[in-house]
Amino acid sequence: MTRAEPNEGAQTLERGLAVLVELSRHPGGLTTAQVATACGLHRSITTRLLVSLQRTGFARRDETGAYSVGPAVGDLLGLSRPELRAVAAPVLDRLARTVDATASLVEVVDGYAVTTLVAEPPSDGPRFSYRLGNRDPLDRGAGGVAALAAGPPRPDEPDRVASARAHGYLTTHGELNLGAHAIAAPLPGWGRPAAINIVTNRESVLENARDPLLDAVREIGIHTGDAI
Repeated sequence: MTRAEPNEGAQTLERGLAVLVELSRHPGGLTTAQVATACGLHRSITTRLLVSLQRTGFARRDETGAYSVGPAVGDLLGLSRPELRAVAAPVLDRLARTVDATASLVEVVDGYAVTTLVAEPPSDGPRFSYRLGNRDPLDRGAGGVAALAAGPPRPDEPDRVASARAHGYLTTHGELNLGAHAIAAPLPGWGRPAAINIVTNRESVLENARDPLLDAVREIGIHTGDAI
């Protein structure tokens, strides 16, 4: 009996699954060329498969163009976790009150450090604030650098990204706004690189903000299994 050849739809599915399996073997991500080589596929076919996987949430693409397994895989396996912003909101409110400075959640979106949550302290007085949706470069400012540090190490990453990952935080002074002082910590384990950022016009605040900041990271990390 002659075995039927797979039709085009089945072949596309099999190739897509092969790509997904290959991504699962490389948590640090693979480029399109690397996926094509590993799976023995033409680059144009690989590109179409990766775009489809990204569009449906089964793959994600970081700011360097590398692909890794996306959140839909965890959802499919029943491994979904609470949404980051829902978890972070009450933690940021407590942090802002504790340090008496603006605390924010920064996420990497389309190659920028985007402020997606803001918590203000209840006290009056002049202070630096970030508005929702604020977009900053990733290579300047504590929030963007710390968010990059939430991702896996990369050979060409700046030294201070590696330092922020190793120490769990970094501080900056006047990089984005004259007179602003900031301390930020990476938030690993949420798929999209993210960080908690504290910004103030009083440099003395940073001296007492490190421990509350790291406590906040640990509290949020409980929901991912990445608590330290």
